[in-house]
Amino acid sequence: MTHDEVAEVRQIWSALDLPGVIDVHTHFMPKSVMDKVWNYFDSAGPLVGREWPIAYRTAESERLRTLRQFGVRGFTALVYPHKPQMAAWLNQWALQFARSTPDCLATATFYPEPDAGHYVDAAIRDGTQIFKAHIQVGRYDPNDPLLDPVWGALEDAQIPVVMHCGSGPVAGEHTGPEPIRRLLRRYPRLRLIVAHMGMPEYVEFLDICEASIDVRLDTTMAFTPFVDETMPFPPAELRRLQRLGDRILFGSDFPNIPYGYAEAMRAITEIPGTDDTWLRAVFYDNAATLFAGTEAAAES
Repeated sequence: MTHDEVAEVRQIWSALDLPGVIDVHTHFMPKSVMDKVWNYFDSAGPLVGREWPIAYRTAESERLRTLRQFGVRGFTALVYPHKPQMAAWLNQWALQFARSTPDCLATATFYPEPDAGHYVDAAIRDGTQIFKAHIQVGRYDPNDPLLDPVWGALEDAQIPVVMHCGSGPVAGEHTGPEPIRRLLRRYPRLRLIVAHMGMPEYVEFLDICEASIDVRLDTTMAFTPFVDETMPFPPAELRRLQRLGDRILFGSDFPNIPYGYAEAMRAITEIPGTDDTWLRAVFYDNAATLFAGTEAAAES
């Protein structure tokens, strides 16, 4: 991070008369887990598929300071398990992290296992504001019966779930739109946030978003030159993207991005046909409204 980068990020949101940015897709994890994630990216593992340098490989305290200097007013600690008997431990860590980090939305996760309903209920009672599900890394079907109590509880509580369910950067056995269509037929009020705009199945996930009032998309990595090399957003869908402006949320994937935070934001501002009202909604207003509603639902 440099002084120039901070200045550029702050100029983008200040020019829109915003108080800052809300980033719904950032990662904070226990150090041992984050180190393994970074090692996987360093090795260009099979779920990554290409060289992927980590732009913000710094200590946790420095990463928090970076986001705050950028003017990020709210962010997430998206944790996710890749095997059983991991999610409950990650949730305990994330709960403590949120308690010591007031600008972080309280985050939790789950995995298809017999006690998933129990620890998700506990996380909801403890004030979790957002959940993370990673279908690609976890290699599970979101319609696994072991997750039925999880989806039911999240639908009832109206707590959003950021889900990596698209087939980018590498397809998984259960990625793609069809498992999500099946899930939403069973839980139509699920507040799903499709990560990465559902890349590369942009069209199909826009269809799902249009058909389901509680489905949203986050911009994470989409529209950047890095992604446009292999999975560009289809220009024919730009008008529909504009119409769905109240359902698009800014996400960055900080710190695990191979470019600067300013580039992630600049890519959104350069989407053809968008205006300041659309950008204000995406960078701040949509998330502020969503999580104000989540807090109200949890208190009722």
